[in-house]
Amino acid sequence: MSSKMIFINLPVTDLDRSKAFYEALGWKVNQDFTDENASCIVIDDNICLMLLTREYFKTFSTRPIADTRSATAAGYALSLSSAQEVDQLTEAAVAAGATEEVNEEKRAQEAQVGMHGRTFIDPDGHQWEPFWMDYPGAN
Repeated sequence: MSSKMIFINLPVTDLDRSKAFYEALGWKVNQDFTDENASCIVIDDNICLMLLTREYFKTFSTRPIADTRSATAAGYALSLSSAQEVDQLTEAAVAAGATEEVNEEKRAQEAQVGMHGRTFIDPDGHQWEPFWMDYPGAN
């Protein structure tokens, strides 16, 4: 295991539905960190999602859980290796039940600086922003 990793803790209303959604994106469930309260979704060697039932998530904070279906709590930007990979991930997400959010003005601005990004909202309202950027030293 890498010495530095990111674990994003997301509250979900239906753990099984959420696991199936993220598996449909090609991400894997780590069974060692999965039970009836939580599921670890491995994005890559350094990034994991911890899908937590809403009741279990409440044990992590005394603050109320955001209603991400009606308001944006955060945007999870994920840098990918190509524009094609961005499109493939977004299309897989939509096919698995996500909603794509399209902002033509943002897309035009990104294109001007050599970026290609899309946005999808998962079944619990969490906002994902896969993107590819053509910048020196990327490869």
